[in-house]
Amino acid sequence: MNDKRSQEIYERAKKTLPGGVNSPVRSFRNVGCAPRFIEKAKGDRIYDIDGNEMIDYVCSWGPGILGAADDRVLEAVKKACDDGLTYGAPTLREVEMAEMLKDLVPSIEVSRLVSSGTEAVMSAIRVARGYTKRDKILKFEGCYHGHSDGLLVKAGSAALTTAVPDSAGVPADYSKHTLVAAYNDEGSVEALFKEYPNDIAAVIVEPVAANMGVVLPGDGFLQFLRDITTKYGALLIFDEVITGFRLALGGAQEYFGITPDLTTLGKIIGGGMPVGAYGGREDIMRCVSPDGPVYQAGTLSGNPIATAAGLATLKILKEDKQIYKRLESRTLVLKDAVEKAAAGRVSVNQIGSLMSIFFTKGPVVDYKSATSSDTEKYAEYFKYLLDKNIYVAPSQFEAMFVSDSHTDDDIKATCNVIADYFRDHR
Repeated sequence: MNDKRSQEIYERAKKTLPGGVNSPVRSFRNVGCAPRFIEKAKGDRIYDIDGNEMIDYVCSWGPGILGAADDRVLEAVKKACDDGLTYGAPTLREVEMAEMLKDLVPSIEVSRLVSSGTEAVMSAIRVARGYTKRDKILKFEGCYHGHSDGLLVKAGSAALTTAVPDSAGVPADYSKHTLVAAYNDEGSVEALFKEYPNDIAAVIVEPVAANMGVVLPGDGFLQFLRDITTKYGALLIFDEVITGFRLALGGAQEYFGITPDLTTLGKIIGGGMPVGAYGGREDIMRCVSPDGPVYQAGTLSGNPIATAAGLATLKILKEDKQIYKRLESRTLVLKDAVEKAAAGRVSVNQIGSLMSIFFTKGPVVDYKSATSSDTEKYAEYFKYLLDKNIYVAPSQFEAMFVSDSHTDDDIKATCNVIADYFRDHR
C-alpha cells in the first residue's frame, strides 16, 4: 500500500500537534506505523490522501451506522447549512430531537443536548450528584467514559491502548470520589456499596463494554446493577455513547430490557457530527438549570447542523425495520469466518454490529482477560489487513463496526483476507 503522502503529512503534523494527531488512538503508535490521513469517505469505503481505497470497519468509531456520507443525511445537512451554521439560540430541531429521543428511548423522559459524549457523561455525573446530594461515583475498570478528570481512572479506549490508565494533570481530589469495580464482578460492586452505603451517587457503566474491546455483560449483571442501585438509593447511568442506536433502536437498554435512571449518548445522534446528549427520568433532569440548581451550558449545544444530520439518521433507523437484523447477520458472517480461520488462536466477542478479535486463547469477560491479549500480534494482524485495504481499529482495545453500507461481497472479501492472514501467520 502506498502511504508516501501520509508519511509526509504525519511528519509535518508532529511539529504542531501532540503526536501529530488530535486524538491519541489515531496516531497508530501502538501498531507501529504512521497513520493514514483521510481525504474522503463514501458508503463503506474510506480514501486516504495517497489514493488508497479501503473497506472501513471503524465507521468514525461507531456513528457511521448507515455508512459514510449517506445521501439522505447529506441533503438534510446541506439544506440546514443554507440557513446558517449556528445561532446560539433555540431552534425547532432541538425540540424535535428531544421528542425523538423520548420516543425511541422511553427512559429518556427529558434530555439536554451537548457537543460530545465526554460532555454528556460529565454533565450526567454532575446531575446525579446534585440529585442524590452524594459525591462518590462507581465505575468499572476498562470502561471509558470520556476524558473528564474524575473518570480517567482505570479507563479504557486510548488510555488503555497507551498503557496509561490514569492521566497526569488530574488532581487527587478529583479522583478520590471515583470508586472502581471489576466489570462483570458483582462481588466487587457489592463490597463497595457495603463500604460506602450512603455515599455513592451513581453507578456508571457501558452496558456492553466497548472500550477495552467488546466485552459483553454476564448473565444477570445489568439487572444486578439495577437492583443494587435501587437498594442503596444510587442512580444507574448507562453510557450508551457506543451502544445507543447501534445495538438496537432503543440501545442496550432495549436490547437487555433494563431501564437506567440516566443515559448518555454520543455522535450517532448527530449522524456522526459533534453532538451528544444526556437524559433520563424527569424528576432527575428537572435539577438541570434553568429548572434546577445543577448548572450546565454550551453555546453550540443542539446546533442546527448536527441536529439536522441526527434527525435524518434517526428517522432512517426508525423507518427501516430490518436494518438491525441485516447488521447483525453480516457481523455474524465475519465472526464465523474469523473463528474458523483462527482455529482457537483468538477469542471473538460479538453482539449486534459490534465485534472484537482478541489475540488471546481464553474467553474475554473483563478487564483482566482483555489485557491478556497479545498486542504485538494484533499489530501484525492490523498491518496485514491495512496492506490489503481493510481498515480496522488501530488498537486491540477498540471495536470493529459494521455499517448498512457493507455489502455481502465486501464482507466476503474481508473474510478471505482474514483467512489468508491466519493461514500465513501461525
